[in-house]
Amino acid sequence: MSDDLSPAEAAKSAAALKASEYVKNGMKVGLGTGSTAAWLVKHLGERKRTEGLDIVGVPTSTRTAEQAREEGIPITTLNEAKWLDLTIDGADEYDADLALIKGGGGALLQEKIVATASDRMIVIADETKFVPQLGAFPLPVEVLGFGMHTTQLLLEEMLEGLDVTGTKAVPRMTDGQLFVTDEGNHILDLHLGRIGNPRQLSLVLNQVPGVVENGLFVDICDICITGHSDGRIEVRDATSDDAEASERNVFADLAD
Repeated sequence: MSDDLSPAEAAKSAAALKASEYVKNGMKVGLGTGSTAAWLVKHLGERKRTEGLDIVGVPTSTRTAEQAREEGIPITTLNEAKWLDLTIDGADEYDADLALIKGGGGALLQEKIVATASDRMIVIADETKFVPQLGAFPLPVEVLGFGMHTTQLLLEEMLEGLDVTGTKAVPRMTDGQLFVTDEGNHILDLHLGRIGNPRQLSLVLNQVPGVVENGLFVDICDICITGHSDGRIEVRDATSDDAEASERNVFADLAD
């Protein structure tokens, strides 16, 4: 590992390097989005050049697709791949149950679709992303542009009755303009402070008209690999055997 890396980048690289070991020849692999996922793509590119690693990637954003091409990793679409062996992605927060908040990079919709279309999902993160309870990081919610202000008001009203400590929904901006996702939608960041029941909140959010998807990933992540600045890694495995692994992903039977 290069001595030139900052402690945070060294931790991300260590987690991504460990996760890359789970990738085997012949796999179809979902490639996440964000700074930690970028390290994964870099390490997989190195394996392709040095070992001849034979995989096909399904990127979760245009940024990841561009990096994969630069690294020489063949890519395809989820429509073509249909089902994936593995998805590896980062997270903005994760708790002891491996529930996640994702979407800080704005790619939560593609990330969730790809993750749920995989036999397993591995999350890679640095030590700062672990929290006792989700909610300090603003929860991204992807929404349609049509009626966005109404959707914002509906979300704030709905949050009043849920187990959260904040109810503010803030439109995400970039360079003074509304942020636009790869699907042409926008994002409302919910400043909740604390999420008492992530599973309930995820289900309720998606019932609000105008909401496309939310950034809570519950019962999707199987393994979380945490990297530390000194190169150490921790592996949290939510499954103890293959039977339990298949039970965690309720969509797995669709691959058959």
